[in-house]
Amino acid sequence: MTGDRQAAPRLLVVCLCAEWCGVCRDYRSSFAQVQAAIQADFPQAQFVWLDVEDEADLLHPLDVDDFPTLLIAVDNTPRFFGPLTPQPQTLERLVRSAAADAAATALADPELHAALARIQASQPASPSDFS
Repeated sequence: MTGDRQAAPRLLVVCLCAEWCGVCRDYRSSFAQVQAAIQADFPQAQFVWLDVEDEADLLHPLDVDDFPTLLIAVDNTPRFFGPLTPQPQTLERLVRSAAADAAATALADPELHAALARIQASQPASPSDFS
């Protein structure tokens, strides 16, 4: 079983929102709902809610103009970065697709890679790191 665990992709799902945004406030519960569903199948998945104004230094020089915007990384490689409709089904489908296709083409933007590294460094170890 250890081999299966190592073969599972490490997922990082970051929702980039703003506290002042009503859509974001409403979407937060959907994000948590999808987190629970995904972590049931991928316990190593880490979900992060990031306020673009409070954490602007992590994102600079990237601009987030539409909410919610999602960043999905698989094994430390960004696979998706962009806005999405605020429905939980859309988020779950997108995350499951990224998890299933770990060999998908990585996004090449060096600024996105740098922002991803800063976001990862800012996060505490995920619960699965303690098992």
